[in-house]
Amino acid sequence: MVTVIYYIVDRKGDKQLENVLEKKYGLLTAIAMVIGIVIGSGVFFKAEKILVATGGNLPLGILAWVIGGIIMVVCAYVFAIMATRYEKVNGLVDYAEVALGSKYGYFVGWFMATIYYPTLTSVLAWVSARYACVLLGWNITGGEAMSISGFFLIASYALNALSPKLAGKFQVSTTVIKIIPLVLMALFGTIVGLKNGILISNFTSGPIAKVTTSNPLFTAVVATAFAYEGWIIATSINAELKNAKKNLPIALTFGTIFVVLLYILYYTGLAGAVSNSVMMKGGEQGAKLAFATVFSNAGGVVLFVFVVISCLGTLNGLMLGCTRGLYSLAARNMGPKPEVLKSIDPNTNMPTNSSIFGLLLSAAWLLYFFGANLVPVSWFGPFSFDSSELPIVTIYAMYIPIFVMMMAKEKSLGFFKRFFMPSLAVLACIFMVIAACYAHSKEIPYYLIIFAVIMVIGMIVNKKEK
Repeated sequence: MVTVIYYIVDRKGDKQLENVLEKKYGLLTAIAMVIGIVIGSGVFFKAEKILVATGGNLPLGILAWVIGGIIMVVCAYVFAIMATRYEKVNGLVDYAEVALGSKYGYFVGWFMATIYYPTLTSVLAWVSARYACVLLGWNITGGEAMSISGFFLIASYALNALSPKLAGKFQVSTTVIKIIPLVLMALFGTIVGLKNGILISNFTSGPIAKVTTSNPLFTAVVATAFAYEGWIIATSINAELKNAKKNLPIALTFGTIFVVLLYILYYTGLAGAVSNSVMMKGGEQGAKLAFATVFSNAGGVVLFVFVVISCLGTLNGLMLGCTRGLYSLAARNMGPKPEVLKSIDPNTNMPTNSSIFGLLLSAAWLLYFFGANLVPVSWFGPFSFDSSELPIVTIYAMYIPIFVMMMAKEKSLGFFKRFFMPSLAVLACIFMVIAACYAHSKEIPYYLIIFAVIMVIGMIVNKKEK
């Protein structure tokens, strides 16, 4: 087994051997991570919201899926170019550091470790519990759902912290499983919809409900951001990926294109199973009804079990990135207590202390998500925001200066890779930020206050050794 060795140069110029992460993941695991992290909950969780945002206008909803997919593929391709050139500890943090220096790299890494990873991980724990509760006939926002959410969160942490190789195998297995209901619904839902006329009716009926947002397309695109997000987390294992400079770009490019095509086909198949009005009204029950309509009640239950497994696979991938969040900073002697957080367990080859901190942050954000979004009256008043969407838009905003500096610095690249694709990626990110301003205009000021406070804390606790 190949081992990656990092050296830290002290003030006297001596090399000190630091803790190491082994090269334990192959190309198949990397592709499974990209596909497995992205595919899972979002396509089920956000299908209802996209229909509601567009007033049941199916073509407009599909356009939102296409735009969101293009944004993902373009950004992933540009990072794939960078992945062929840089390999260190954590992909995105590495790229930010190379492009704009260690301070910006730390800023991005701190955001990902304290906001991005744990918010998405906590939401995925609840979404997994939500569909489990649908199967069991329980309340999706009550004590049952939150108890199952906590269990899923801890179980995912235990799998990644105690046996990272097993977590990788679980990621590959669940990726295969989660594709099954999407492919079957895309195929048979479309056939059934064409036979019974529901698909044509859904496509031609236009808006069937009043649109409550000022720009329904922008709101729908932001909703797709959650469904498409997660691919960047695959870059968190580049130090543990065999032949990372070759395999990571392949995984990013192939994985994201595959996801976009599958999502659009599934969304079309879903429209052939039930009417738009049923999906808009039923939410998670509407998805269950769609599977039951196409595959009978028994078949629908079995495939819905696959949906739960699909969500758990996404949760596993997110937790994989979450456990390495603070390690990516500590490996640079940055952040709080780097000598503690960069410690690697000799038996599991995992950053144990960083993993524990990641779990605690995920639990805290799960509590916030419940109090801000699931209770009848928010616990946090105006400081309540959708933690499944705004952190994702923030990371797109952070991509912009990286892409700009890539165009300025990567002089050995040709025009297409140096200027055309990064420029397209910048425009895609700007579009996503503008769309978020329309979709969450009232929440953004309060979210930015929370964001600023956490960033200031990060500046205070940074203990970088020069």
